[in-house]
This record gives sequence, structure tokens and C-alpha cells, in this order.
Amino acid sequence: MIYSKLGNSNIEVSKICLGTMTYGEQNTQAEAFEQLDYAVEQGINFIDTAEMYPVPPKAGTQGSTESIIGNWLQQRGKRDDVILASKAAGPGEWLSYIRPELGSGSPRFTRTHLESAIETSLQRLKTDYLDLYQLHWPDRNTNYFGKLGYQHEDNYNETPLHETFEVLKELVDSGKVRHIGLSNETPWGLNKCLELAEYHGMPRAMSVQNPYNLLNRSYEVGMAEISHREQVGLLAYSPMAFGALSGKYLNGQWPEGARMTLHKRFARYFTPQGIAATEAYVTLAKQHGLDPAQMALAYVNSRGFVTSNIIGATTMAQLKNNIRSVDLELSKDVLTGIENIHGNISNPCP
Repeated sequence: MIYSKLGNSNIEVSKICLGTMTYGEQNTQAEAFEQLDYAVEQGINFIDTAEMYPVPPKAGTQGSTESIIGNWLQQRGKRDDVILASKAAGPGEWLSYIRPELGSGSPRFTRTHLESAIETSLQRLKTDYLDLYQLHWPDRNTNYFGKLGYQHEDNYNETPLHETFEVLKELVDSGKVRHIGLSNETPWGLNKCLELAEYHGMPRAMSVQNPYNLLNRSYEVGMAEISHREQVGLLAYSPMAFGALSGKYLNGQWPEGARMTLHKRFARYFTPQGIAATEAYVTLAKQHGLDPAQMALAYVNSRGFVTSNIIGATTMAQLKNNIRSVDLELSKDVLTGIENIHGNISNPCP
């Protein structure tokens, strides 16, 4: 396993991070335990979750993922062996069932919401601290989850970043959180958070968890340089584009039990251009005798601004195959082929 520094902290995290958003939905607790045991055996020390999980989000299962991980940590006695990350949900009426007792109609990043969020996450995870606590998406009107074409709304009721970070500072000072991270963030948002740290003594963001894969390399446009120059690395999520880059959905196939077979509403990576690009990448991999999934993951692993690559799997076979990507070094010919495809079909699924 390869390890990287988390931001400018003294924490080293595995290049492969275990994503867990299927636990409690597509994966049972027993299956989750098997994945967690195997991942740790392979040198993975980084586990990522969120209070909103599992996905797709719904009231009946919300929090199940954290609870399953908490049960594993307690039963295996592994808390000190892993770097544990979770996320506080941002605003959205579709999540009105999260912290409804606070009466705001949806989660927010205000003092009362964040204080409630961290306490419930710690209880479910059966721990008294998190190594990394992330803001799942911004509490302001901006572009995330594939939204393009920013339009400012003067009357949007956003929580000021300074207010949010005052609470986060108290969480760090109290020992409940070691470090802070962002997620689904923009260049403006990342820079403002860094300014808060430099000029106002707020905790410094150590990472940004944004989507990054062969079908969506938009992170390279405005964020990668900040990640490199400011030591705020990317925790890449959806590195296989919801599994599309494995090629298993091509030619109209819908494998039984697969994520997109079960949840077709997540259509972000299944546009005509996205399918055309996927076909090209799968063909390239096969031409070079590579597994398409491993090629897609190895590309993400190879980027200098990526701290860790968040993989997810519903079967042990998938998990083992994905973890092996850390040992794959792509040849110059493969990398040239990837760039040629990218040049012809650039960011088809941003």
C-alpha cells in the first residue's frame, strides 16, 4: 500500500480509501465487516463515511452506515488503527428528516446543527473523536452535484463561512475533531476557507472530497493547482463513475444487483457522450490487456494532487480488484491513449 500526507498534517492515509455508502443498503452488516476486515489486512487505514449514508438517502436507513462502522470498530477494537472520516450533511429539503428537531426544514452548517451532527455521528460510530470531519456540500448557492452555469441569488439564506468555521474550531479545540475537510467545493469556497485559517485562526482544510474520474476531470481546471500549491489534496470520489468505467453497463446491460440497475435515478454518467467515452476507455484498456476498472482507478491514483482514492464495492471480488489498482503503473502508451480520448470527448459528465 502507498501512503500520503493528509494536507499538511502529520497523518498518513492510504492511497486507497474505503468508501462505505452501500453499507446498510446494498451491503449487510456482515458483508460490511468482511470488507472492512479485508481492507485493513491490505494496508488500508482510511475509512470514509457520512451521516447521510447509505445512498440513496432516505429516512428509514439514514445513519445506518455510521452505525455499522461503529459496531465494527467496537467489536474489532480497531479505532486506533484507522483514520476515520465522516461528513455533516448540507442544506436540502430532500433531507428534511435529518435533525428535524431544529426546525430549519433541512440540515445547515449553523452552530446548533453542527453541534448536533457531530454528537450523533460520534454516538453511532462509537468513538469520541473523528480524524477528519467534512462539510458534505456548501451551505450556499453554488455549483455541485453536476450543476453547471453559476447564477448568484442575492436572497439565498446561506450560513456565513466564518460562523461555520467558528463552530469547527471549537470542535477541534475540544478534541472531538482532529482535522477539517471540505467536499463538493469550488475554487472560491476552498480559497475563502484557507483565508479564514490564515487570517482568522480557524482550522485549516486538509482535504477536498470532490468527484474525479476519466469521465469528469473538471477538478483539474480550477482546483488541482490550489490542491498542489496549498497542500489541500483531493479525496477523489466516484473514481469509477458509479461503476460505469468497468464497462459492465455497456450495450444495454443492467447486471443484477448492480448500483445503477437498482437506482437508475443516478444517471450522471450515462449521457450519450458519457457512454461514448466509456466505450473508448474500455476499448483502450482491453487493447493493452488491462482490466478497465483497474485502469480507471490507476489513473486517479497517479495524479499528483490526489491524496486518496475513495473506492466502493458491493462484492468482495470487486473490492479485491479495486484495491489491486494501487500496484498498477500505467504505461506511457496507455496514458497517451487516455489523453487522446479526453481530448476528443472532454469531461462528458461534469
